Amino acid sequence: MGTGHGHGHGAAPGHAGGRHRRSLAVSFALIGGFFVIELVFGLVSGSLALLSDAGHMAADVVTLGAALVATKIAVRPDTTGRRSYGSYRAEVFASLLAVLLMLGVALYVVIEAAGRIGEPAGVSFGPMLVVGAIGLVVNVIVLLLLRSGASESLNVKGAYLEVVADTAGSVGVIAAGALVAATGQGFWDTIVALAIGVFVAFRAVGLGRQVFAVLGQHVPAGIDTNAVAADLAVIAGVRDVHDLHLWTLTSGMNVATAHLVTTDPGDHHAVLDQARDLLRSRHGVAHATLQVEPADHIGCDEPGW
Repeated sequence: MGTGHGHGHGAAPGHAGGRHRRSLAVSFALIGGFFVIELVFGLVSGSLALLSDAGHMAADVVTLGAALVATKIAVRPDTTGRRSYGSYRAEVFASLLAVLLMLGVALYVVIEAAGRIGEPAGVSFGPMLVVGAIGLVVNVIVLLLLRSGASESLNVKGAYLEVVADTAGSVGVIAAGALVAATGQGFWDTIVALAIGVFVAFRAVGLGRQVFAVLGQHVPAGIDTNAVAADLAVIAGVRDVHDLHLWTLTSGMNVATAHLVTTDPGDHHAVLDQARDLLRSRHGVAHATLQVEPADHIGCDEPGW
């Protein structure tokens, strides 16, 4: 049997999250420092909106820290021989942690806000306005730092969405403070906190769907399996394509395996080179393992699962 192993060497995009490690580090320092300020003033003012945003900031600190650790682990060489694809998936698990933390904060805020409905709330609006404004500035800076990485790395996107939700939280804190100051009614603080909780939950669910698509080895977004098979089938010398699988290892690293049935057993090298280049340049597949089979070979049927 003629077999080949086609690897996407040379132009593989590599590790997307690692390119943005410095931005993650600076963001971690900024968010961590502001979290302490917001927590103290939230306790002093009695503002649930401020405390809920501080809780979300705490989730940001953990998420950014996990993202930083994950980018380090992802490029660490495997010395055990048991991780044949390395540790790139560490970033995806860090994104999953971000989802769980966002959902936890959202649940806490909603439960706490519901418990305060109908009860008098003594809230000091001065700290809410000042700290909310400072938080907005910090969050905008971090958003600018992470914006480019969010489009390349699921790990960075998890941190970015956390900060997006925090930015909305800071706006909510300012709005709550202004409404309390204008009306003298503390219930505005509870209403804004509830809105922040619902917003965070929706963002978490959206990111969670992307994370589970990677962990479930779904076909990467933007890639059509039928189109890939059709493109491979028109390569000179290829008679049939079967056992085609496409999935994402981590952000920026799409992987494929396929069996290519050829009409000319002596032209395997050309078929492998063309198939590899096609997958990389046209479909963004960084690494492809390709098996070439002569048309008269028997016994290489697709598995029954």
